[in-house]
Amino acid sequence: MNTDRIGRRIAFWREQRGFTQEDFGRIMGQSRRWVQDLEGGQRQQDPRLSVLIRAAEALRVPLEQLLTDTTPAAPNPGRPPVEAAAVVDVLYRDNAEAPPLPLDALRRRLTYCCEAFQACHYGALGRDLPDLVVGASQAAHVAGAEDREVHVLNSRVLQLTASFLHKYGQPTAAQAAVVADRALAAAERAGDPVAIGAASRRVAKSLSNQRQPAAAVEFAIGSARRLHDDLAAAGPLGLSTLGMLYLSAAISASSMERTPVRVEEAIEHVDLADEVADQQGADLNADWTSFGPTNVSLHRVDVLARFEDGWSALEAADGLDGAAVHGLKQERRAGHLITMARAQLLTRRKEAAAKSLVEASRLAPEEFKGRPATVNLVKDVVGATAKPGGELRTLAARCGLQA
Repeated sequence: MNTDRIGRRIAFWREQRGFTQEDFGRIMGQSRRWVQDLEGGQRQQDPRLSVLIRAAEALRVPLEQLLTDTTPAAPNPGRPPVEAAAVVDVLYRDNAEAPPLPLDALRRRLTYCCEAFQACHYGALGRDLPDLVVGASQAAHVAGAEDREVHVLNSRVLQLTASFLHKYGQPTAAQAAVVADRALAAAERAGDPVAIGAASRRVAKSLSNQRQPAAAVEFAIGSARRLHDDLAAAGPLGLSTLGMLYLSAAISASSMERTPVRVEEAIEHVDLADEVADQQGADLNADWTSFGPTNVSLHRVDVLARFEDGWSALEAADGLDGAAVHGLKQERRAGHLITMARAQLLTRRKEAAAKSLVEASRLAPEEFKGRPATVNLVKDVVGATAKPGGELRTLAARCGLQA
């Protein structure tokens, strides 16, 4: 029995399920070092069948999947991965008998889920978010109109849910739109300008994902203008929300066909966000936005790359402060690396594109699971490379692609 191959298969499916080595060791009743040795083929010369059976059960795969070299199927573009499907399922379930979450528990669990999102631990988020959605909804249902914080927290739970579902593109676009609308309704019930602005950003993203980018731009900019004074007076929370509305408009604008006027308008939205970032004065993570001068600069690169102006995107990226980028959360850093790969491919810097993708996959493996846009970019880079290197071939295999 080839223990190296079995170990690699276990590592692959552990990553697919969103488990760290420590998580998997805890499930198996073992240490992280034990998992490292098992995945490295060093645990024992011939792993006991009982160990493999337990591993298969923990990873929710047939035992044969750990014993054979069958290539994982590429993500079905019509169906979301299991963690997103679990969240979608709870949105339409009758939860009338579920208990409401106490306020302290609601705050604590929302913080955990927001941290998981920014760390790109989407498997963990998919496991915890369904119960949080139900508990927050029930808490808001029994709360009075005067309990503003409960309604704000419910809105933020729904905002996070919408952002999570947005990650998976078209298979979850309709459900994300429903959740974004619920988030905005909850925020308006609370009468909180910051929550209203943050929820409006998710609505704009949903419009863009449903191929209505012009409506998305209009909605984001309209919300920014309507809420401007209240947000500008609300300190970092308000400024971050205002700036992200402008960035949302810029990203939506870059989804439209490229014309000189549209490029100019999109960059103007980024410039407005830059002014807000200057007013804020520093890179912050107020309301989990990572908003600040550095995030604005990353969006400038992204907008240019989305307009397929790879050279301008790379030129904009040359002005970035590497230390400041490194100080951002994993979700933003991984997203920037994927943007860089797109720009590098546009400029035929294929080796650099492959390097950026591999680096992004190390930083955030789950950004390459069930994400049609990212998987398609990997496919494009592989297709443009005459002799893909070992790391790129490994990444392609993890995405269910042939290399």
